[in-house]
Amino acid sequence: MPPPSSHKSSIAVLPFKNISNDPEMDFFSDGVTEEIILALAKIEQLKVISRTSSFFFKAHPAPIEEIGKKLDVNIILEGSIRLRGDMLRISAQLIEVDQDSHLWSETWNRKLENLFDIQDEISLLIADKIREHSGHLSFSDRLVKQQTKDLNAYQHYLKGRFHFHKWNPEDNNIAIKEFEKAAAIDDQMIEAQIGLADAYSFMAVAGFAPRESAWGKAIAAMDAAKRLDENNPGLNYMMANQAFFTDADYDKARRLVLKSLEHAPTFEKSHRFLSFLYVLNSDYKQAKKHLFFAKSIDPLNPETSFYEAFFYHRTGEHALAEDILDKLLTANQMNLPGLVISIYLKIKEKKWREALQQIEQAPKALFTPDERLGMLCLVEVTKGNTDSPLLTELLQNAKDPAAHHAHSYAFILHSMLGQFEQAYAMLQNLFDHKSSILLLSFSNPLSQNIQSTPAYQTYHRKLYPPLTAPKAAKPNKAPKADEASTRQDLAQLQQRMTVEQAFLNPALSLRSLANSLGIHPNQLSWLLNQVLGKNFNEYVNQHRVAHFKKLVVDPANAHISLIGLAYESGFKSKTVFHTAFKKETGMTPKEYQKSQQA
Repeated sequence: MPPPSSHKSSIAVLPFKNISNDPEMDFFSDGVTEEIILALAKIEQLKVISRTSSFFFKAHPAPIEEIGKKLDVNIILEGSIRLRGDMLRISAQLIEVDQDSHLWSETWNRKLENLFDIQDEISLLIADKIREHSGHLSFSDRLVKQQTKDLNAYQHYLKGRFHFHKWNPEDNNIAIKEFEKAAAIDDQMIEAQIGLADAYSFMAVAGFAPRESAWGKAIAAMDAAKRLDENNPGLNYMMANQAFFTDADYDKARRLVLKSLEHAPTFEKSHRFLSFLYVLNSDYKQAKKHLFFAKSIDPLNPETSFYEAFFYHRTGEHALAEDILDKLLTANQMNLPGLVISIYLKIKEKKWREALQQIEQAPKALFTPDERLGMLCLVEVTKGNTDSPLLTELLQNAKDPAAHHAHSYAFILHSMLGQFEQAYAMLQNLFDHKSSILLLSFSNPLSQNIQSTPAYQTYHRKLYPPLTAPKAAKPNKAPKADEASTRQDLAQLQQRMTVEQAFLNPALSLRSLANSLGIHPNQLSWLLNQVLGKNFNEYVNQHRVAHFKKLVVDPANAHISLIGLAYESGFKSKTVFHTAFKKETGMTPKEYQKSQQA
């Protein structure tokens, strides 16, 4: 499944400011922001920056131009939320990055009980305004799904997400309690179960809880979510990770992540994971496509950076990998995956002193004993110390069926030493005891000696079956009408604009115009962009400019100012009027007036 094609329109939704009297309501503002991001991400032709990268600017404020450049977007949405009692006030505005100018702004005053409808209303209106300004977008009539009928359950869920995104064990435990409260209130709320699975798997992977127990609770939450909706993209992404890292089942992981993308083609986490699977399968071309699609949506996420470093590590582009890893480890010395790959690279390049320094300086709790021992053995063997007692100790530990790290390092070390029969014997632990770390380490560049043996390719195909992905689903575009229907719609549009002069209404929108024509907004969007070659704003402003040109030469209007005539032509902004007129005629309104008088 290739990633979606490049996007013409792109937006970053910055965290809405909490202007309530209670600073503790930050969780609510963050939650509403995240729902709008998720809603807009359903529009395949629109690039929507993910939560992690957008929320980077909550802690690191920056000018609009800088944010737009770092995130590579042409539109930014910012807003604020005030919650007082059962009343909610939301303000939002769209900003065009290149011009640093406001495209649109709106304020809503609603009752809190209608929160999901408000989020949907805002998301649809934002999508409409982007479509009117930038070009064709096709989307459904509802973008926000009502997660629960119980607002109390939803608030517990939002609190859980708020604490989960702080990525530390203390807040993660708070998140688990909040997710549990949400699930207890509404046992049909799938997001609460996915939240629990997310939180417990984080504890397992990060080593903040006993691995087997934490994974067991994560799997139980996944099973509960699966009973509610087995097609949920976030659920299938999590199940793909669980299939790989606990069941050592590459093929199952592949099928689940593809299922995730089938139902959410722009889900950046699944693109990252699919890139990882392609790397293991040595299909670097496809890996790069999915990796850089994920990077385009989530460029500031450390996890995206790690996957990029992993890609360069496996493709032999060590300098690129090291540069990324150095930045990651400077920002967070507890980044375990980044630290491990950094040490591998230094061993590969025979920078033994630097590798040993990293191993010794790492907090003792960061590595398992066998992982630390295994890396020390790699240093010894690459230095030529094949009789090191460390190696004897590791191979002894590898006899334990549960010693997954020892299995992995023993396989690599046997491969380095040319002991291929022992290496393949060690590989059997992958099948007998689901040594998932072996599944990851099998194609490690450090074990390259074994990769030229005939048996290696046989095992490679068995462990990493080819990714024969189905064809990507086409974007949800409005169905193209037949030629006769298109001519009829165009004639009707022409009638509405030239005879009835619908453009004189300053509040005219693509959606209201489509409703008056009796066609779907998606169809009108397609008609304007694909048939007439203009976006909605360009099309309507063209008619307004033409009307202004008639008014400005009429002596009966000599007493009316230019901006007054612009307002009578349907414009409601002096800036928009001047920009549209200059674009249409190549001169300012004043210059045009003088040319006509001359």
